[in-house]
Amino acid sequence: MKKLLFLALTTTYIMAGMGGWTQEEDESEKAAKIEKERLCTVYTKKVDTYKKTMREDELAQATLANYVRLQNKYCDAIPSDKNITN
Repeated sequence: MKKLLFLALTTTYIMAGMGGWTQEEDESEKAAKIEKERLCTVYTKKVDTYKKTMREDELAQATLANYVRLQNKYCDAIPSDKNITN
């Protein structure tokens, strides 16, 4: 009987604590989304600025390709209505 009571109390305690975990996960997901939006904006501006001022050599093309890769990485995670693409 004591074991059954202990099991019931332990289960109740564990299940009650899970509400706090999901709240922490929601906050970290929101923070990650905000950071991705910020980085999307940063790399979108970098791509636009770099296209206007870049040189005509292989290194400049590689730099632009890297900026575009990072832009796609961060902007793909954001819903399409907020994407700012070329």
